[in-house]
Amino acid sequence: MLYYSLVFLVVALIAAALGFGGIAGASAGIAKILFFIFIVLFLLSLVSRLFRRV
Repeated sequence: MLYYSLVFLVVALIAAALGFGGIAGASAGIAKILFFIFIVLFLLSLVSRLFRRV
């Protein structure tokens, strides 16, 4: 999931450099959403692993 977030970020940067504002904004928004989902899932994984050891 982090890979897809980085891919959308790169697409957003390239689109912004070429002047496609709408595509750049959409790609940046998708990258942001995917990144936050990744962070939440990562934290849930850490918490569940912490409780399994106890």
